[in-house]
Amino acid sequence: MSATALQSVAGTRGDRPAGAGPQGEVAVARELAVRGLRSGYEGRVVVDGVDLAVPTGRITVIVGANACGKSTLLKTMARILTPVEGAVLLDGEAITSVPTRTLARRLGLLPQQPIAPEGITVADLVGRGRHPHQGLFASWTSQDRQVVEDSLLATGTAELADRAVDELSGGQRQRVWIAMALAQRTDVLLLDEPTTFLDLAHQVEVLDLLTDLNRDRGTTVVMVLHDINLAARYADHLVAMRQGRVVASGPAGQVLSAGLMREVFGLEAVVMQDPVSLTPLIVPRGRHHAAPAGQEARTGQVRTETAAATTTETR
Repeated sequence: MSATALQSVAGTRGDRPAGAGPQGEVAVARELAVRGLRSGYEGRVVVDGVDLAVPTGRITVIVGANACGKSTLLKTMARILTPVEGAVLLDGEAITSVPTRTLARRLGLLPQQPIAPEGITVADLVGRGRHPHQGLFASWTSQDRQVVEDSLLATGTAELADRAVDELSGGQRQRVWIAMALAQRTDVLLLDEPTTFLDLAHQVEVLDLLTDLNRDRGTTVVMVLHDINLAARYADHLVAMRQGRVVASGPAGQVLSAGLMREVFGLEAVVMQDPVSLTPLIVPRGRHHAAPAGQEARTGQVRTETAAATTTETR
């Protein structure tokens, strides 16, 4: 099974030294880069002239408005799409020349809307993440079983192991796909909107899990996120796209500004500091909810007091 059909993530939550995650070995430091890339669909160029060096062993998040080329870039990086011009390089070699099984051991993709075979169980689907690591006639090993078990536990899907994937809710299915990605255990992991269908608590849980994977194994993570504030919080390296091109890249604190929000999203916004993570926090202005002139917002304190008052009233 190819890297474009498989995906991987590893690790569980908690403070552990690098390489001490539940799945054992440390990821190989792979260099992933895009050079002069033009890519698209049926003669229509969507990604136009992109150059990008992905920081090894870090979390890179791609942001931008709808239809700006984020998913197209990710698909081309995973060899789902073939470049019109330019190349995607893994350790200096064009991925188009890397054997499929070899690529599947090094680079994985969790697409935006993956499709599971009809009737397949959760355990069987997660087990497919082990295929790139098995030879043509290789049997299922105790290591394979342990990796699958760890992947199910890490994503909170162990209790779903015997259920059919097509019977699950959207959020449950997404966590199962991430478990399959976790089982593949690649060195580079690409994810297209991994928080799709998840409520806020599970969005944070998934992004924490990916951060654990990155910190424990050193896996290079590249993902597309729609929520700019979650992107700012979790990205070591932020890439902003507009109309098929990269307009800014670097640490979130250097990339995000009121001007960039206007240029990339067409949004008037205030950029302030997140009181929890100390990363940039984007507050849209909108047309209706501005504070009265002269009244300063007390970040964090106002929300805490309001929440406390609401809790008291509902007792």
